[in-house]
Amino acid sequence: MLTENEARELCQQVLRRCGADPAEVFLVAQDSALTRFANNLIHQNVAERNAELFLQIHLGKRRGMAVTNHSDVAALDKIVERARANAQASPEDPDAPGLAEPGRYPRVDSFDELTAGYSPEQRAREVAVVCRLPKEQNLNAAGAFSTGTKALSVANSEGVFAYHLSTEADFQTVVMDSDASGHSHASAWKAAAIPVEDLGREAIQKASSGGDPQKIGPGEYAVVLDPYATQDIVSMLNHHGMSAKDVQEGRSWMNDRMGEKVMDASISIWDDGADALGIPQPFDVEGTPKRRTDIVRQGIVEGAVHDRSTAKLDGVSSTGHAIQPGLLLTGVKPMALNLFMAPGTASLEQMIGSTERGLYITRFWYTRLVHPRECVITGMTRDGVFMIEDGEIAYPVKNLRFTQSYVQALNDVEMIGRETRLLIGAYAKAAMRVPALKIRRFNFTGTTV
Repeated sequence: MLTENEARELCQQVLRRCGADPAEVFLVAQDSALTRFANNLIHQNVAERNAELFLQIHLGKRRGMAVTNHSDVAALDKIVERARANAQASPEDPDAPGLAEPGRYPRVDSFDELTAGYSPEQRAREVAVVCRLPKEQNLNAAGAFSTGTKALSVANSEGVFAYHLSTEADFQTVVMDSDASGHSHASAWKAAAIPVEDLGREAIQKASSGGDPQKIGPGEYAVVLDPYATQDIVSMLNHHGMSAKDVQEGRSWMNDRMGEKVMDASISIWDDGADALGIPQPFDVEGTPKRRTDIVRQGIVEGAVHDRSTAKLDGVSSTGHAIQPGLLLTGVKPMALNLFMAPGTASLEQMIGSTERGLYITRFWYTRLVHPRECVITGMTRDGVFMIEDGEIAYPVKNLRFTQSYVQALNDVEMIGRETRLLIGAYAKAAMRVPALKIRRFNFTGTTV
């Protein structure tokens, strides 16, 4: 793993090659390892070491980028040549914000020696329990346990240099029966903070309780959502509206609502890259220090996240949310990557106990945007849906399709869980710490096969 001095020297080698042309470098070095299992057996252990260096050269209002994962002299010469050629071939951008100036970068402790040194044997010992327990009940488990180390560096020709070293761990599993399944997931920057066996038992319990599900009709139901379903709500609100670029282009659920109350007063959502309860990253790829940004506070829309380009258009300062090139499938925009939803005071049992008739839902999946204005989403349930009657789990039900405004759903929140779960999402690897929710009405349009 690159040390701070090694990263600084590599960045400076590239900047020196750029001569008098303004330039910025973003360097991400990762050591990652994964233990994967299926059919109650470990079938794969893989490890990867890689370092990617992104260079952007500014020629007046033109910008050109190039990337390499080699650090020899020839590779560094070539990346400068390619970035300069790309800049020369690019159209002028009259709104180009220029380079960031040096700032104060908070030191956030998110590196764990034990996680950095986690061996295949250590991961295998923990995964073996999650393979053995389902097998004893004639259930089938699959999933993965990953650990890794990441070093991020930013430098530019204005004197910016920032470095952050961190670790990450992530475990998730799906346990399946013949007609039911259960899911569990947790993330952390310390592997020891992930209770692998408990997560395995959680998935087993849902799978073993979900057999012989009954079909119910479409309609509006009260719902109690596990944090996995809450994560999807926050994720979709993020990807389809928390970016200032979405707001500027008029396709955000925030448009024309700044300062207005659109969600229940119990709902507060913010992004904070310096909070060690998440997966911290104290600066963005442009070298701007991240700062806590309130998205929704007590139900009121506060604002979107900015990079330097969107901030210049709005006449404000960047919030430090420029993201690594390649993290988005299409387009370039600022994005919240360290999200939190404020917890409440209820337990999951209290939420279920307070529900006369409704559904307990573990997880949403295959969710897609229908309409951006209200963040209307269509998708399906997965890995455990249960009917609640008279405050108790009555029986499992078949998976359902829904079409629901996520903005309206958070306006209809009745209770919020006091416990939160940290989860790293697949899309752009955004980390979210979220609670369970009880929502008074949620619109289901039919059942799935």
